[in-house]
Amino acid sequence: MALRPEYRALLAVDIERSAGRGNTALHLIRDALARALRQACARSGIEWRDALRDDLGDGFRLTAPAGTEKARLVHPLVPELAAGLREHNRTAAPKARVRVRVALHAGDVFVDPAGPVTGQPLEVLARLLDAAPARAALRRAPAFVTASLLLSSHFHEETVRHGYPGIDPETFHRVPLAEKEYTAHAWLHLPGYAGPAPVPEDDGVERETPPVRGGARMVNRASGHGVVYALQSGTQHIHVTREQ
Repeated sequence: MALRPEYRALLAVDIERSAGRGNTALHLIRDALARALRQACARSGIEWRDALRDDLGDGFRLTAPAGTEKARLVHPLVPELAAGLREHNRTAAPKARVRVRVALHAGDVFVDPAGPVTGQPLEVLARLLDAAPARAALRRAPAFVTASLLLSSHFHEETVRHGYPGIDPETFHRVPLAEKEYTAHAWLHLPGYAGPAPVPEDDGVERETPPVRGGARMVNRASGHGVVYALQSGTQHIHVTREQ
């Protein structure tokens, strides 16, 4: 009998810098992650035994039970996961400490009782999990930050933007996503971190830059420790003058 698509919430989690720690440490950090994730699901009202789980080697993928409220994955699940990892890291040796990237998406997938979950939404989830903005944000965040969260625009539209209990839309930042021929926007969040935006905010407005005509000149200047970023096309002539 042909499988019918089922709309499911999807979560994936990947351990930061898991390679090179050795078998003993890898076993410890995988066990710590599984324990924290199981506890976070329990505290979010999501039955661990009913969630479909896939082992990703240095992480896990969860297909939530049918009918799961997507907002529960944003809160309290992800904050509970981050808190559980902070508690683990408090007493763990440096090689056994865990920080993770978390991705959330939702869509129609095929749930085969005798096989894996399949469908295009899983491809999107994989791109979110491996995205550069989430990697960079976690790398730059203070050590007490144990997780970065990246949501698809679809997931954000149906959960975060409504400001459901425990969710502050102002702490989610729109970022560009370009991974393996997949281009979109996503929303980045660092659970438990109240500092500045981890990346420059993207307002989503496309601005057209007038073409440079003959005889025209553009000068960019930065003083002190200022940094100038520019993306241009066409012929460019750049002259840098050091001011005395």
